[in-house]
Amino acid sequence: MDRDADQLARAVTPRVAVVGAGWAGLAAAVAATTRGHAVTLFEMAAQAGGRARSLATGEPRLDNGQHLLIGAYAATLALMRQVGVDPEAVLRRQPLALLDQDGRGLRLPAGHPVLAFSRAVWAMSHWSLGERLALSRAALGWMRARFRCEASLTVAQLSARLPSRVRAEIIDPLCVAALNTPATTASAAVFLRVLQDALFAGPGSSDLLIPRRPLAELLPEPALAWLARHGADLRAGQRVQSLQPGPAAAGWRLDDEPFDQVILACSSTEAARLTRGIAPDWSARAAGLRHEPILTAYVQAPGARLAAPMVALREGPDAPAQFAFDHGALGATPGLFALVVSGATPWVQRGPADSAAALLRQAGEVLRPLHAGGRSPAATLLQVIAEKRATFLCTPGLSRPPARIAAGLLAAGDGIDGPYPATLEGAVRSGRAAADLLAPP
Repeated sequence: MDRDADQLARAVTPRVAVVGAGWAGLAAAVAATTRGHAVTLFEMAAQAGGRARSLATGEPRLDNGQHLLIGAYAATLALMRQVGVDPEAVLRRQPLALLDQDGRGLRLPAGHPVLAFSRAVWAMSHWSLGERLALSRAALGWMRARFRCEASLTVAQLSARLPSRVRAEIIDPLCVAALNTPATTASAAVFLRVLQDALFAGPGSSDLLIPRRPLAELLPEPALAWLARHGADLRAGQRVQSLQPGPAAAGWRLDDEPFDQVILACSSTEAARLTRGIAPDWSARAAGLRHEPILTAYVQAPGARLAAPMVALREGPDAPAQFAFDHGALGATPGLFALVVSGATPWVQRGPADSAAALLRQAGEVLRPLHAGGRSPAATLLQVIAEKRATFLCTPGLSRPPARIAAGLLAAGDGIDGPYPATLEGAVRSGRAAADLLAPP
């Protein structure tokens, strides 16, 4: 009788389809399952994770890009813990340090965020008094304005009165790292929201959480295992071809399979395709999002190191990367380095050969011997990975599609309307928010 009762309960439990197993889809699927829905998770790719995933093969196991989290990512860290991941074991936590390739730069000490930021700025001994005073005054002005500004402003306009060195060493690197959009076109309103939550939200909010394990182990694989244990139907390698209203407009049919409710957590391109005949206005807004690529070069150089686990690089006409990561210093693979090119459209257009050559040259310029007096390390390029639609361009006044598409049809993803740019935290929060909008079982 118990088995019959269990089968009956499954038959009457509302069915929810989540389309896409990126970080937003995984967050939505876990939240919906927790709320008692019968979840079916569709993923067109062979691996879960979306635009923050590990590659299927290779040793060492590489990711599709070098990602990092910050201490303010409360929703992401909570989701990791829920599916059985200890963030302290898979992430290296360190105070925010925006250092250049010579080890100089902004280092936030522990303590109250406002005082810590002020101390960090005034410790920039290679800056002039005027440069330190200018950034301090600007930050105070942003706080007084509650980190709000005109929606039409770009980051370049917001920081136009700051000295050029302050913009080059602090504002521009933070902008391209957080928004993957150059300061000349990036939304100042979103940038200020990121600064507020990252630098001034509370102790530890600005800490860098740098993965020391492949991305697949941070969330995608543990989340899939958790979903399987809790009865979700997982369908990898299955692309949803069609989405139609159910009979008498009750529920939805995905490839002629009935579901009570649907969350589209796939790419904006896929979501636009599936909703074109159902919600043309929503579809047009999703299709209208413009995207920016990110290039990541993985370099192997045994016996080498960087000045810090993460360094900001001097960008130039033949130096594309803005950041480099030392995986050995992070407690991961010794001798493995990642160079990251955000806002990478010009380099994608130049082609893979030019990009690879420039990145290898740049690596050679910043790598140094592991031990004092050692020989200059020889670097080998393992792979250059181009994520061509890595993030949406976060420009002023951007109109992002809402989470509600139609009755029982919702959307999730970092491109859905919200206060954050295209980040892992934005994706996780949107997935959780979409699950919150589901009709209760």
